[in-house]
Amino acid sequence: MNKSVSLSNSHKILTLNTLAFTICFACWTMNGVLVTYLVDNNIYNWSIVEAGWLMGVPILTGAITRLPLGILTDKYGGKPVFSSLLILSSLPLFLMYFVDSYWGYFTLSLLFGLVGASFSVGVTYTSAWYPKEWQGRALGIFGMGNAGAAITTLLAPSILNFLSENNQENGWRLLPVIYGVSLLIMGILFITFTKNKIPSQEEKNLQTLLSPLKSTRVWRFGLYYFLVFGLFVAFSQWLLPYYVNVYKTSLVLGGLLVSLFSMPSGLIRAFGGYLSDKFGARKVMYWVLISSLVIGGLLMLPKMDIITPGKGIVAQKATTVRNVTQNTITLDNSKIELVEKPNITPHKGIFPKSYTWQESVVEQNQKINKKELIAQGVTLIQFEANIWVFSILVILLGMVWGIGKAAVYKHIPEYFPGKVGVVGGMVGLIGGLGGFIGPILFGYLLDYSGLWTSSWFFVFVISGISLYWMNSVIRKMLNQESLDLKTKIDYTN
Repeated sequence: MNKSVSLSNSHKILTLNTLAFTICFACWTMNGVLVTYLVDNNIYNWSIVEAGWLMGVPILTGAITRLPLGILTDKYGGKPVFSSLLILSSLPLFLMYFVDSYWGYFTLSLLFGLVGASFSVGVTYTSAWYPKEWQGRALGIFGMGNAGAAITTLLAPSILNFLSENNQENGWRLLPVIYGVSLLIMGILFITFTKNKIPSQEEKNLQTLLSPLKSTRVWRFGLYYFLVFGLFVAFSQWLLPYYVNVYKTSLVLGGLLVSLFSMPSGLIRAFGGYLSDKFGARKVMYWVLISSLVIGGLLMLPKMDIITPGKGIVAQKATTVRNVTQNTITLDNSKIELVEKPNITPHKGIFPKSYTWQESVVEQNQKINKKELIAQGVTLIQFEANIWVFSILVILLGMVWGIGKAAVYKHIPEYFPGKVGVVGGMVGLIGGLGGFIGPILFGYLLDYSGLWTSSWFFVFVISGISLYWMNSVIRKMLNQESLDLKTKIDYTN
């Protein structure tokens, strides 16, 4: 009976924890929608690089404060830390109503980014309320709060349109206030309905905190999480301006499509934990990294037109050109019909479409030799990078990354059973930096290359490095195990 009551209390805490984390994650990714709206409607003339920085700075704050706030939760419990986090983070959102400069927006974005640390606070607080046999399920459910990013991309564009219907210049200012009110109400609910529980009284000195940094494995896990979580956060914001600029969607349609990337990725995290339990985190990560590499490679292909030489015409013998028109070449004893250039219209199909025609390269009364080119062939290949094919690949990638998030955190207790909190916080910090670096780097890549698909090249590279590193380590381990077994057999004989 007591166990049932205890689990009932645990489930209540988990529900409030997950709800609070969902709201925090929605706020954390707010700039992806709001900055895109402000730039798209010429309210502020920010460059793509400046916009990338504004999307990235909240993620930076959330990433670097994860570890210290996780330690505070260990020491003082989740109720005071989480409720303080919710209430304090609402203040810069209220102040955004008055902001009127880039650096003012930048500073307040840096401050409200503190909500990103809610992950480490919530993980520690949730863990304190559940026995070992419930930990995986509870943390998997809590991690579904990542879907908060989808709430922002799904609802915020429509809210912005409504708020700006009669006041486009300043109506947007109410959106951060709405987010601030949500955090404040959640903070009050947390104070009112939760109970505090301190997970551990173990003293953690600086040397203990920094000791995991000596292990290369921590940095390898951090790279995995940089990919599957950090770049998930980055694209949760970057995809909206991507859709608006590349596919000319409205803010609302773009937000809907981005939510189809964010929502499944958050919800499938619990399933990723199940797969990691059943098949092992290593096998799941192999599948995740290979899938990320392949999908990233496919998404690198830009919307493009390729012009290449086609089938031309050469003279069969030495002769003289008597007349040249757009579609014919008349020689001494023959008349050659050229393939006419077709009417080329914008291509909307899924597969590439090609057009071929011929153009004269000779002039009237010109003498030509045998085998000399008299008409060059031209082939135009149009590749649309169809929006629905693109969207399906993006959704699949989001789901793959969602499974990968759970697989990374499954690794940690297996290799660092006594330092889950510290290692998990460090891996989370490294992963969170991906969300900060991503939009900024994407902006610079776009500015340098002129290709929106350059962001997927970065995904491809990080996936390849992660896969190579993992494969090298596993092969080394297997070779060592084989050598140890051979040594043991030789010793026995």
